[in-house]
This record gives sequence, structure tokens and C-alpha cells, in this order.
Amino acid sequence: MPLEILITKGQDADIGQAEKLIKEDRCKYLLADRGYDSDTFRNILKKKGINSVIPGRKNRKQPIEYDQQLYKKRNAAERFFGRIKEFRRIATRYDKTSVMFKGAIALASIAIWLNV
Repeated sequence: MPLEILITKGQDADIGQAEKLIKEDRCKYLLADRGYDSDTFRNILKKKGINSVIPGRKNRKQPIEYDQQLYKKRNAAERFFGRIKEFRRIATRYDKTSVMFKGAIALASIAIWLNV
């Protein structure tokens, strides 16, 4: 289940919001896809004492080592996105304002959590 929801423009990259999402949260690992592969972001995580489990982009000159077994647990986030897109209002983005869209996501998250 999401801990926080940030709404951005559709064409914005996820990495631009990554630092805002981790804030002061304390965790041992951060599992993310290749979209979060950035030396700057990895350094931020390292300073906070968080181990990054992020595969390197395919065009990296030096490959990045990461825990592939732990990375498989990232599918929980992907399953959430798949479930939330079952709600037609979210999948088709009916809402015109970001406030209403964020509210719809929150409501859908609650429905999923309650198994409604």
C-alpha cells in the first residue's frame, strides 16, 4: 500500500520525485526499477544509510551490482499499480484536477486495503 502519493505531469520522470518520497523515512533497503538509476540518487541513499537495490541502466559503462533475490520483492509495488488500474476512473484519468485524481487514488487504495 502506498505511504505517500505525489501527482506529477505524465511526461515527468519518476526520479525527479524520488528524494521527496524518501524524506526522513528509516529503512534498510530501497527497491526501485531502472528509472531510479542515478549516481546522485544512490549517493543520497548512501548518506542516509539506505542500501539501494536498483539495477543499472543497460547503457551504463560499469555494471551496478544489486541483490537480485531482494529485487524480486519489488513486484509487490507493481501488483499494486496493476490493481489500482482496475478502477476505470484511475486508469483513464477521468478527473481533471490533480486534487480529485489524488483523492480517487486514495479511495481506491483504501478499497484495495479493505478487500472491497
